[in-house]
Amino acid sequence: MAKYFLAQTDEDAGDLISNLKLQKLLYYAQGFHLALYDKPLFSEPIEAWRYGPVVPEVYHEYKNCGSDAIPIPEDIDFSKFNEQTVELLNEVYNVYGQFSAWKLRNMTHNEDPWKDTSVGDVIIFQSLKKYFKTQLVNEDE
Repeated sequence: MAKYFLAQTDEDAGDLISNLKLQKLLYYAQGFHLALYDKPLFSEPIEAWRYGPVVPEVYHEYKNCGSDAIPIPEDIDFSKFNEQTVELLNEVYNVYGQFSAWKLRNMTHNEDPWKDTSVGDVIIFQSLKKYFKTQLVNEDE
């Protein structure tokens, strides 16, 4: 999922993704997937860290980039994504990808899954599902 988001970046347009921003995109993708389809998009846990939700496995994969842009991956296999997943990831990227990493960080800090989880603990899928279902209702109004 991380590589999918990274592959969406348009370097010529100045559209770059840092590790901080990538973490938030993964959080939104997981939350909406749980709300819509009642199952996780990916199995890795999301933890509440100081700067918001983080998928530790992905964080450690790209931490050497620091706060700089993560390079676009060359080894992504788009054929492993089904149409439903592609639609969801594209929607998340279109809605949330426009925001800066710090704007996304601030947004997640105001949302129940992060607020209701102690720093360092795993944000449980049920919490994500419950919160993002309310966001679906709000978007439909």
